[in-house]
Amino acid sequence: MIRATVLALATALGAITLLPGCAVTRGQSSVGEYVDDAGITASVKSKFVENKAVDATSIHVETLQGEVMLSGFAKNADEKASAERLAREVKGVKRVKNEIAIRN
Repeated sequence: MIRATVLALATALGAITLLPGCAVTRGQSSVGEYVDDAGITASVKSKFVENKAVDATSIHVETLQGEVMLSGFAKNADEKASAERLAREVKGVKRVKNEIAIRN
């Protein structure tokens, strides 16, 4: 009984020590930044869906420490510019890197 309790306690202590380091990925310094970035990504994608000038399914959005990276394909330069403009309008966005390619 004591051995099982000690083993359970050691396992729990190990998990508490190791798991918080796994919770934050992609270079964020805190869980809060990770949550903020996920919220920014969701807001940008939502704006794309609401706006008929942008094909939300063809443009990918990634956010890291408030910097939004757009990639994928646009039908023309206007769609590419619209996607960038919409991303810049989202609260919390510090910078937008537009790597969208125009499909010919």
